Amino acid sequence: MKTLKIKLLTINDVKEFVTAANYCTYDVDLVSGRYTVDGKSLMGIFSIVPSESLELNIYSDDCDAFLESIKKFIV
Repeated sequence: MKTLKIKLLTINDVKEFVTAANYCTYDVDLVSGRYTVDGKSLMGIFSIVPSESLELNIYSDDCDAFLESIKKFIV
Protein backbone atom coordinates (compact mmCIF):
# COMPACT_ATOMS: atom_id res chain seq x y z
CA MET A 1 0.00 0.00 0.00
CA LYS A 2 1.15 3.53 -0.80
CA THR A 3 -0.05 6.68 0.94
CA LEU A 4 0.43 10.24 -0.24
CA LYS A 5 -1.23 13.66 -0.12
CA ILE A 6 -3.19 15.15 -3.01
CA LYS A 7 -5.22 18.29 -3.63
CA LEU A 8 -8.30 18.43 -5.85
CA LEU A 9 -9.20 22.10 -6.25
CA THR A 10 -11.87 22.09 -8.97
CA ILE A 11 -14.72 19.93 -10.22
CA ASN A 12 -12.62 19.15 -13.30
CA ASP A 13 -9.77 17.98 -11.05
CA VAL A 14 -12.16 15.57 -9.33
CA LYS A 15 -13.46 14.27 -12.67
CA GLU A 16 -9.94 13.78 -14.01
CA PHE A 17 -8.84 12.01 -10.84
CA VAL A 18 -11.85 9.65 -10.86
CA THR A 19 -11.29 8.84 -14.54
CA ALA A 20 -7.66 7.93 -13.83
CA ALA A 21 -8.62 5.91 -10.73
CA ASN A 22 -11.21 3.91 -12.66
CA TYR A 23 -8.47 2.56 -14.93
CA CYS A 24 -6.86 0.90 -11.88
CA THR A 25 -7.56 -2.73 -11.09
CA TYR A 26 -6.81 -2.12 -7.41
CA ASP A 27 -8.63 -0.10 -4.76
CA VAL A 28 -8.00 3.61 -4.24
CA ASP A 29 -9.35 5.46 -1.18
CA LEU A 30 -9.37 9.13 -0.21
CA VAL A 31 -9.28 10.12 3.45
CA SER A 32 -10.38 13.49 4.81
CA GLY A 33 -10.28 13.61 8.59
CA ARG A 34 -12.29 10.66 9.85
CA TYR A 35 -14.05 10.07 6.51
CA THR A 36 -12.82 7.53 3.97
CA VAL A 37 -14.37 7.35 0.50
CA ASP A 38 -13.81 5.28 -2.62
CA GLY A 39 -11.46 7.18 -4.92
CA LYS A 40 -13.33 5.79 -7.93
CA SER A 41 -16.61 7.43 -6.89
CA LEU A 42 -17.54 10.97 -7.95
CA MET A 43 -20.34 11.09 -5.40
CA GLY A 44 -18.03 9.80 -2.68
CA ILE A 45 -15.42 12.46 -3.33
CA PHE A 46 -18.06 15.22 -3.51
CA SER A 47 -19.38 14.08 -0.12
CA ILE A 48 -16.12 15.21 1.49
CA VAL A 49 -14.39 18.58 1.08
CA PRO A 50 -12.28 18.11 -2.04
CA SER A 51 -10.47 21.46 -1.74
CA GLU A 52 -8.64 20.33 1.39
CA SER A 53 -5.48 18.27 1.26
CA LEU A 54 -6.58 14.64 1.06
CA GLU A 55 -4.76 11.46 1.97
CA LEU A 56 -4.66 9.01 -0.92
CA ASN A 57 -4.33 5.31 -0.12
CA ILE A 58 -3.40 3.10 -3.06
CA TYR A 59 -3.74 -0.61 -2.36
CA SER A 60 -1.02 -1.75 -4.75
CA ASP A 61 2.73 -1.45 -4.99
CA ASP A 62 2.62 -1.50 -8.81
CA CYS A 63 0.89 1.83 -9.41
CA ASP A 64 3.48 3.86 -11.34
CA ALA A 65 1.17 4.48 -14.32
CA PHE A 66 -1.58 5.76 -12.02
CA LEU A 67 0.84 8.02 -10.14
CA GLU A 68 2.08 9.43 -13.44
CA SER A 69 -1.51 10.19 -14.52
CA ILE A 70 -2.30 12.08 -11.28
CA LYS A 71 1.09 13.75 -10.69
CA LYS A 72 -0.37 17.27 -10.96
CA PHE A 73 -2.59 16.58 -7.93
CA ILE A 74 0.19 15.31 -5.66
CA VAL A 75 1.21 17.78 -2.96
